[in-house]
Amino acid sequence: MNNPWLYETTLKGDLVTLAPLNREHADALLAAASDGELWNLWFTSVPSSNSIGAYLDQAFKDQSDGRALVFVVIDNATQKIIGSTRYCNADTLNQRVEIGYTWYAKSFQRTGINTECKYLLLTHAFETLDAIAVEFRTHWHNHASRAAIARLGAKQDGILRNHQKNAEGVYRDTVVFSIIDQEWPCVKKNMEYQISRYS
Repeated sequence: MNNPWLYETTLKGDLVTLAPLNREHADALLAAASDGELWNLWFTSVPSSNSIGAYLDQAFKDQSDGRALVFVVIDNATQKIIGSTRYCNADTLNQRVEIGYTWYAKSFQRTGINTECKYLLLTHAFETLDAIAVEFRTHWHNHASRAAIARLGAKQDGILRNHQKNAEGVYRDTVVFSIIDQEWPCVKKNMEYQISRYS
C-alpha cells in the first residue's frame, strides 16, 4: 500500500470482527446484501450481482491508492459476513479520514452491530492512527443513516449541495458530520454505555 498511515488490520469486538476485504468474499457479500435486497436502496451503494465486480475493483483501487481501507463485517456468533465498511477519503497530511460505505444485512440492522463497528473504527482511528478528525457523510434522503450518525455523538458540519451525480445523472446533497480528537473521550464513553445496553 502506498500510504503507510492506513495498513491492513483486523479489529475484533464482542459482536463483530472487521477483517480486510478480499475478492473471495464476493459471494458472501452478495448473500448478505440479499438479506433485504439492499441494492434497491437508491440512496446508498450496496453491491448486486450486476455490480459486485465494479464494487470490488473500485474498493481495491482506492485502497492501493492509499485513500481507503476496506473491511468485511463478520458476525462473531455465526462467523458469517453480514456487511461491509471502510475508511475512505484518507488525508494523510492532515490526519483526517472518513468512515463510510457502511451497510449491513437487514436482519442485523438495529441490533447494536453498527455501534460496535463504529466504536472499533473510531478507536483505531483516534488511538492508533492519531487522527485529528473522523468524518461521516451520507445522502440527505438517508434519514436512518443521519439519525444513526448523530446518535454516535458526531456533530453536523454542513450540507454539500449538488455534491455528487449518481449513475442516472441525479445529483445528491451530502450531509457531512465529524468527530474531532478532543471530543473522542466523551464520545467513547457514550458509545461504551450504548454498547453495554446490548450486552
